[in-house]
Amino acid sequence: MAKKVAKEISDYEQQRLANIAKRDKLLKQLALDASSAGLGPGQKPKSAKPTNTQRKKPAVKKVKEEIVPRRTSSRIAGIEADSEVAKRKAEDEYVAVQEAARVKRQRISGPLDLSEVQVAGKAWDKNASFLQSIVDGGSRNTKERTFGEQEIKETTDKELRALREKMSALELYDGFEPNRIKITPERIYSLGFHPGIEKPLVFAGDKMGNLGLFDASQQSPASVERERVKAEDKDEEEAEEDDPNPDITSFHLHGRTISSFQFSPNNPSHLYTSSYDSSIRLLDLTKSSSTEIYAPTDTSLDEPISGVEMDPQSPHLLYFSRLDGHVGRTDTRTPGIVDIFQLSEKKIGGFSLNPSCPHFIATASLDRTMRIWDLRKLSGSKGAQLPALCGEHESRLSVSHAAFNSAGQVATASYDDTVKIHTFEGMSGWSAGLDLTERDMAPSAIIRHNNQTGRWVTILRAQWQLNPSDNVQRFCIGNMNRFVDIYTSKGEQLAQLGGEGITAVPAVAQFHPTNDWVASGTASGKLCLWM
Repeated sequence: MAKKVAKEISDYEQQRLANIAKRDKLLKQLALDASSAGLGPGQKPKSAKPTNTQRKKPAVKKVKEEIVPRRTSSRIAGIEADSEVAKRKAEDEYVAVQEAARVKRQRISGPLDLSEVQVAGKAWDKNASFLQSIVDGGSRNTKERTFGEQEIKETTDKELRALREKMSALELYDGFEPNRIKITPERIYSLGFHPGIEKPLVFAGDKMGNLGLFDASQQSPASVERERVKAEDKDEEEAEEDDPNPDITSFHLHGRTISSFQFSPNNPSHLYTSSYDSSIRLLDLTKSSSTEIYAPTDTSLDEPISGVEMDPQSPHLLYFSRLDGHVGRTDTRTPGIVDIFQLSEKKIGGFSLNPSCPHFIATASLDRTMRIWDLRKLSGSKGAQLPALCGEHESRLSVSHAAFNSAGQVATASYDDTVKIHTFEGMSGWSAGLDLTERDMAPSAIIRHNNQTGRWVTILRAQWQLNPSDNVQRFCIGNMNRFVDIYTSKGEQLAQLGGEGITAVPAVAQFHPTNDWVASGTASGKLCLWM
């Protein structure tokens, strides 16, 4: 029989138990007070029965984990701490991590088949309907507007008013909401239209070297159903069924940011892409392949390319700019032969060829200058030649980009919150190496414009429409208030494009070469389109 052991409770233990009971009573009282005030966790409301109008929640995308060298335990392996073996092991692990980081950023060399480098979107098919014409033929805005209907009504010039009404009438693409058109996985750095006029086909390059394609002629089933319902005067709620995402295809063509791209003037199926991985590639939409056109012979060299352009009069000549202040020229018929010109001691963020006189180059640099160069007159020793500097204009802060139009005007965007337009008349008649005065380089128009993009928004650039159908020179540029601004070559604003569903700054804006279509991309890889 077990003996009962009676334990006497000391005064200290009695006091401790009393304190615990008092604390528990106080906590219960606080919980009751919070519940009565509506602050505590209440009963979960019963979920409403699903109806036909409710959309299914999108499936959670699985994030692909990056494979890195596995760490191993030195203790389990029997390696003593602070020994020579442990030190060698730590050094080997560090080298392995550094090598993995280097491989991740390494330039992608050699030919690529699009079916093998696709990273997202609809399965690639070169015979797909949205490419057939090319192969066969070759959140609500929370910011206020600064330009709108009132400014249009107050316009007294009839021609300007008609143009403003025309451009302001462009409507946001309603096939899919902008926040559903994720054309690239990462932040958009470059964007443009295919030059075909049959349908709006948009290309975009992102921060990680992906190129996205979107056919804007497609319509979502829900939008088609809404139009049918409106036509039949039925309840529009019938059209709110589950709506699939748009068909978008993207490829991983480069190891780093795709800084710019341009279609060949002679072959609309050829797209040249430049990248921070120091390479330029040719994407052949007909052959469904991507080949390297230019890269440093030494693969260890890091020479990020900021822009690429084709000579419109000699399409085999390819020009490019680098972030180290150099501009290069290469002939695609003779790979390996490159002319390199050091045009700035600091970063060249963008450059442009004069479409009518491509021997003139405009450069924009971190050294706060916009310069005009003449390639017809070279000086210096072989290997260190420089084109003639016609003139330069200095801004208060760095100049982000310079773009020529076919009329010989240059538009620049600068961090001093201005967009400047420089007009150079009669460039076709200039003598080689003509020296321009400070007055000649002065801007003909200055537009106040917020260009403070910060770290997470792509730099704003003014981009001209290449061949406007009405011969009125105009350009577009992103607006930090979640719009896209359109201006004439005289600095007159024509429109401020916006719409419902634009939840980020459409920083990368671009015109279609001939049609009045405007596209822009955001830092989240989303596409906005007005037509």
